[in-house]
Amino acid sequence: MKLTVIQMGVGVDKGKNLDVMRHFVRDAAQDGADIAILPEMFNCPYSSDYFTDFAEIAGGESYTALSQAASSSGIYIVGGSMPELDGDNVYNTSFVFDRSGREIARHKKVHLFDIDIKGRQRFMESETFAAGDDITVFDTEFGRMGLLICFDIRFPEICRLTALKGANVLFVPAAFGMITGPLHWELLFRLRAVDNQVFTVGASPARDENGVYVSYGNSIVADPWGKVLYRANAAEEMGFVELDLNEIKQVREQLPLINAMRNDIYSIEAI
Repeated sequence: MKLTVIQMGVGVDKGKNLDVMRHFVRDAAQDGADIAILPEMFNCPYSSDYFTDFAEIAGGESYTALSQAASSSGIYIVGGSMPELDGDNVYNTSFVFDRSGREIARHKKVHLFDIDIKGRQRFMESETFAAGDDITVFDTEFGRMGLLICFDIRFPEICRLTALKGANVLFVPAAFGMITGPLHWELLFRLRAVDNQVFTVGASPARDENGVYVSYGNSIVADPWGKVLYRANAAEEMGFVELDLNEIKQVREQLPLINAMRNDIYSIEAI
Protein backbone atom coordinates (compact mmCIF):
# COMPACT_ATOMS: atom_id res chain seq x y z
CA MET A 1 0.00 0.00 0.00
CA LYS A 2 1.53 3.29 -1.06
CA LEU A 3 0.79 6.09 1.38
CA THR A 4 1.24 9.82 0.88
CA VAL A 5 1.48 12.11 3.90
CA ILE A 6 0.64 15.69 2.97
CA GLN A 7 2.16 18.30 5.28
CA MET A 8 0.58 21.40 3.78
CA GLY A 9 0.62 25.00 4.85
CA VAL A 10 -2.72 26.32 6.06
CA GLY A 11 -3.71 29.98 5.91
CA VAL A 12 -6.74 32.17 6.52
CA ASP A 13 -8.07 31.87 2.94
CA LYS A 14 -10.20 28.73 2.71
CA GLY A 15 -10.23 28.78 -1.08
CA LYS A 16 -6.44 28.80 -1.22
CA ASN A 17 -6.25 25.99 1.32
CA LEU A 18 -8.54 23.88 -0.84
CA ASP A 19 -6.46 24.66 -3.93
CA VAL A 20 -3.30 23.56 -2.09
CA MET A 21 -5.07 20.32 -1.09
CA ARG A 22 -6.11 19.65 -4.69
CA HIS A 23 -2.57 20.26 -5.93
CA PHE A 24 -1.03 17.85 -3.44
CA VAL A 25 -3.66 15.14 -4.00
CA ARG A 26 -3.18 15.37 -7.76
CA ASP A 27 0.58 14.99 -7.36
CA ALA A 28 0.10 12.09 -4.95
CA ALA A 29 -2.07 10.25 -7.45
CA GLN A 30 0.38 10.87 -10.28
CA ASP A 31 3.10 9.30 -8.14
CA GLY A 32 1.01 6.17 -7.57
CA ALA A 33 -0.40 6.76 -4.11
CA ASP A 34 -3.24 4.57 -2.87
CA ILE A 35 -4.07 6.69 0.19
CA ALA A 36 -3.32 10.32 1.02
CA ILE A 37 -3.72 11.87 4.46
CA LEU A 38 -4.10 15.58 5.21
CA PRO A 39 -3.41 17.44 8.48
CA GLU A 40 -5.75 18.45 11.27
CA MET A 41 -7.67 21.59 10.26
CA PHE A 42 -6.46 21.40 6.68
CA ASN A 43 -8.90 24.10 5.55
CA CYS A 44 -8.73 26.40 8.56
CA PRO A 45 -6.15 27.95 10.90
CA TYR A 46 -5.93 25.99 14.14
CA SER A 47 -7.41 28.74 16.28
CA SER A 48 -10.71 29.20 18.08
CA ASP A 49 -10.94 32.58 16.35
CA TYR A 50 -11.61 30.75 13.08
CA PHE A 51 -13.33 27.45 13.93
CA THR A 52 -16.89 28.76 14.01
CA ASP A 53 -16.55 30.99 10.94
CA PHE A 54 -15.02 28.15 8.91
CA ALA A 55 -17.50 25.51 10.09
CA GLU A 56 -19.46 23.70 7.37
CA ILE A 57 -22.10 21.03 7.23
CA ALA A 58 -21.20 17.67 5.72
CA GLY A 59 -21.64 18.19 2.00
CA GLY A 60 -20.34 21.76 2.15
CA GLU A 61 -17.50 23.36 0.20
CA SER A 62 -14.56 21.58 1.84
CA TYR A 63 -16.33 18.22 2.04
CA THR A 64 -17.24 18.42 -1.66
CA ALA A 65 -13.68 19.43 -2.59
CA LEU A 66 -12.30 16.36 -0.78
CA SER A 67 -14.84 14.04 -2.38
CA GLN A 68 -14.13 15.40 -5.85
CA ALA A 69 -10.37 15.22 -5.31
CA ALA A 70 -10.67 11.56 -4.32
CA SER A 71 -12.84 10.65 -7.31
CA SER A 72 -10.80 12.60 -9.86
CA SER A 73 -7.51 11.15 -8.59
CA GLY A 74 -8.80 7.64 -7.89
CA ILE A 75 -7.23 7.40 -4.43
CA TYR A 76 -8.45 7.24 -0.86
CA ILE A 77 -8.29 10.51 1.06
CA VAL A 78 -8.15 10.77 4.83
CA GLY A 79 -9.34 14.34 4.83
CA GLY A 80 -7.37 15.71 7.74
CA SER A 81 -9.98 17.44 9.84
CA MET A 82 -12.25 20.46 9.55
CA PRO A 83 -14.82 22.26 11.70
CA GLU A 84 -18.10 20.46 11.02
CA LEU A 85 -21.44 22.05 11.81
CA ASP A 86 -23.88 19.33 12.84
CA GLY A 87 -27.16 20.59 14.26
CA ASP A 88 -26.41 23.05 17.03
CA ASN A 89 -22.87 21.75 17.57
CA VAL A 90 -19.49 22.22 15.93
CA TYR A 91 -17.15 19.21 15.83
CA ASN A 92 -13.52 18.70 14.89
CA THR A 93 -14.24 16.08 12.24
CA SER A 94 -12.23 13.93 9.85
CA PHE A 95 -13.94 12.53 6.75
CA VAL A 96 -12.56 9.64 4.69
CA PHE A 97 -13.41 9.14 1.02
CA ASP A 98 -12.81 6.10 -1.17
CA ARG A 99 -11.47 6.05 -4.70
CA SER A 100 -14.89 6.96 -6.13
CA GLY A 101 -15.31 9.94 -3.78
CA ARG A 102 -17.80 8.20 -1.50
CA GLU A 103 -17.63 8.93 2.21
CA ILE A 104 -16.66 5.75 4.05
CA ALA A 105 -15.80 7.09 7.51
CA ARG A 106 -16.30 10.09 9.75
CA HIS A 107 -14.52 10.62 13.06
CA LYS A 108 -15.47 13.39 15.44
CA LYS A 109 -12.55 14.14 17.76
CA VAL A 110 -13.27 12.29 21.00
CA HIS A 111 -10.78 13.95 23.36
CA LEU A 112 -10.89 17.73 23.25
CA PHE A 113 -7.68 19.59 24.00
CA ASP A 114 -8.19 21.95 26.92
CA ILE A 115 -5.20 23.58 28.58
CA ASP A 116 -5.11 26.51 30.97
CA ILE A 117 -1.69 27.20 32.48
CA LYS A 118 -1.82 30.45 34.40
CA GLY A 119 0.43 33.05 32.86
CA ARG A 120 1.58 30.75 30.05
CA GLN A 121 -1.02 29.21 27.79
CA ARG A 122 -4.78 28.92 27.50
CA PHE A 123 -6.52 27.00 24.75
CA MET A 124 -9.93 25.41 25.26
CA GLU A 125 -11.29 23.34 22.38
CA SER A 126 -14.37 22.54 24.47
CA GLU A 127 -15.42 26.19 24.32
CA THR A 128 -16.02 25.71 20.59
CA PHE A 129 -16.28 22.00 19.86
CA ALA A 130 -18.53 19.23 21.08
CA ALA A 131 -16.84 15.85 21.59
CA GLY A 132 -17.45 12.78 19.48
CA ASP A 133 -18.10 9.36 20.99
CA ASP A 134 -17.18 6.77 18.37
CA ILE A 135 -14.33 4.32 17.80
CA THR A 136 -13.78 4.77 14.07
CA VAL A 137 -12.56 2.16 11.57
CA PHE A 138 -13.02 1.80 7.82
CA ASP A 139 -12.35 -0.93 5.29
CA THR A 140 -10.22 -0.83 2.14
CA GLU A 141 -8.90 -3.47 -0.23
CA PHE A 142 -5.73 -3.42 1.87
CA GLY A 143 -7.53 -4.18 5.12
CA ARG A 144 -9.13 -2.27 7.96
CA MET A 145 -7.88 1.16 9.00
CA GLY A 146 -8.46 3.25 12.11
CA LEU A 147 -8.96 6.98 12.48
CA LEU A 148 -8.19 9.31 15.39
CA ILE A 149 -7.55 13.05 15.69
CA CYS A 150 -4.57 14.63 17.45
CA PHE A 151 -5.21 14.58 21.24
CA ASP A 152 -6.90 11.17 20.85
CA ILE A 153 -3.50 9.51 20.39
CA ARG A 154 -2.50 10.41 23.95
CA PHE A 155 -5.10 7.95 25.26
CA PRO A 156 -3.93 4.33 24.99
CA GLU A 157 -7.45 3.04 25.58
CA ILE A 158 -8.95 4.44 22.38
CA CYS A 159 -5.90 3.37 20.38
CA ARG A 160 -6.15 -0.20 21.72
CA LEU A 161 -9.89 -0.34 21.08
CA THR A 162 -9.32 0.80 17.51
CA ALA A 163 -6.70 -1.91 17.04
CA LEU A 164 -8.95 -4.53 18.62
CA LYS A 165 -11.61 -3.60 16.06
CA GLY A 166 -9.13 -4.76 13.42
CA ALA A 167 -7.31 -1.59 12.39
CA ASN A 168 -3.93 -2.24 10.77
CA VAL A 169 -3.05 1.45 10.49
CA LEU A 170 -3.92 4.29 12.86
CA PHE A 171 -4.35 7.47 10.82
CA VAL A 172 -4.01 10.58 12.98
CA PRO A 173 -4.41 14.08 11.53
CA ALA A 174 -2.80 16.24 14.22
CA ALA A 175 -1.46 19.71 15.00
CA PHE A 176 0.93 19.47 17.94
CA GLY A 177 2.46 22.78 18.94
CA MET A 178 6.00 23.79 19.82
CA ILE A 179 5.64 23.05 23.55
CA THR A 180 4.65 19.38 23.37
CA GLY A 181 5.82 18.50 19.86
CA PRO A 182 9.58 18.26 20.39
CA LEU A 183 9.25 15.84 23.34
CA HIS A 184 6.02 13.96 22.72
CA TRP A 185 5.29 13.77 18.98
CA GLU A 186 7.64 11.00 17.85
CA LEU A 187 7.42 9.28 21.24
CA LEU A 188 3.64 8.89 21.03
CA PHE A 189 3.51 7.63 17.44
CA ARG A 190 6.26 5.08 18.06
CA LEU A 191 4.71 4.04 21.37
CA ARG A 192 1.20 3.50 19.97
CA ALA A 193 2.69 1.54 17.07
CA VAL A 194 4.57 -0.75 19.48
CA ASP A 195 1.68 -1.03 21.98
CA ASN A 196 -0.79 -2.15 19.34
CA GLN A 197 1.57 -3.63 16.73
CA VAL A 198 0.17 -1.50 13.96
CA PHE A 199 1.40 1.25 11.66
CA THR A 200 0.80 4.79 12.89
CA VAL A 201 0.57 7.84 10.63
CA GLY A 202 0.60 11.43 11.86
CA ALA A 203 -0.12 14.26 9.42
CA SER A 204 0.61 17.78 10.64
CA PRO A 205 0.24 21.23 9.11
CA ALA A 206 3.51 22.77 8.00
CA ARG A 207 5.09 25.18 10.45
CA ASP A 208 4.57 28.90 9.89
CA GLU A 209 6.47 30.96 12.44
CA ASN A 210 4.37 34.00 11.52
CA GLY A 211 1.06 32.18 11.32
CA VAL A 212 -1.98 32.17 13.56
CA TYR A 213 -0.82 28.87 15.09
CA VAL A 214 2.75 27.58 15.04
CA SER A 215 2.58 23.85 14.37
CA TYR A 216 5.43 21.49 15.15
CA GLY A 217 5.21 19.83 11.73
CA ASN A 218 7.34 16.67 11.53
CA SER A 219 4.61 14.47 10.01
CA ILE A 220 5.52 10.87 10.76
CA VAL A 221 4.98 7.19 9.91
CA ALA A 222 6.04 4.39 12.28
CA ASP A 223 5.91 0.63 11.75
CA PRO A 224 4.73 -2.08 14.20
CA TRP A 225 8.26 -2.39 15.64
CA GLY A 226 8.29 1.33 16.37
CA LYS A 227 10.72 2.13 13.58
CA VAL A 228 10.24 5.54 11.99
CA LEU A 229 9.70 5.01 8.26
CA TYR A 230 9.22 8.66 7.41
CA ARG A 231 9.52 11.94 9.21
CA ALA A 232 9.09 15.35 7.66
CA ASN A 233 10.81 18.54 8.69
CA ALA A 234 8.92 21.72 9.52
CA ALA A 235 8.24 23.04 6.00
CA GLU A 236 5.51 22.15 3.55
CA GLU A 237 6.25 18.79 1.94
CA MET A 238 4.78 15.52 0.79
CA GLY A 239 6.18 12.14 1.83
CA PHE A 240 5.68 8.73 0.22
CA VAL A 241 5.89 5.48 2.18
CA GLU A 242 5.28 1.88 1.13
CA LEU A 243 3.50 -0.06 3.88
CA ASP A 244 3.72 -3.85 3.89
CA LEU A 245 0.76 -4.81 6.05
CA ASN A 246 2.04 -8.39 6.26
CA GLU A 247 4.56 -7.05 8.77
CA ILE A 248 1.78 -6.81 11.35
CA LYS A 249 1.25 -10.58 11.37
CA GLN A 250 5.00 -11.19 11.50
CA VAL A 251 5.50 -8.84 14.43
CA ARG A 252 2.57 -10.29 16.36
CA GLU A 253 3.97 -13.80 15.88
CA GLN A 254 7.37 -12.74 17.19
CA LEU A 255 5.99 -10.71 20.07
CA PRO A 256 2.45 -11.93 20.86
CA LEU A 257 1.15 -8.99 22.86
CA ILE A 258 -2.47 -9.16 21.78
CA ASN A 259 -2.74 -12.90 22.36
CA ALA A 260 -1.04 -12.55 25.74
CA MET A 261 -3.62 -10.12 27.13
CA ARG A 262 -5.04 -11.40 30.43
CA ASN A 263 -8.74 -10.92 29.82
CA ASP A 264 -9.42 -13.05 32.89
CA ILE A 265 -8.05 -10.32 35.19
CA TYR A 266 -8.56 -7.15 33.12
CA SER A 267 -10.33 -6.05 29.97
CA ILE A 268 -10.79 -3.06 27.74
CA GLU A 269 -14.04 -2.45 25.94
CA ALA A 270 -16.09 0.44 24.66
CA ILE A 271 -19.01 1.40 26.89
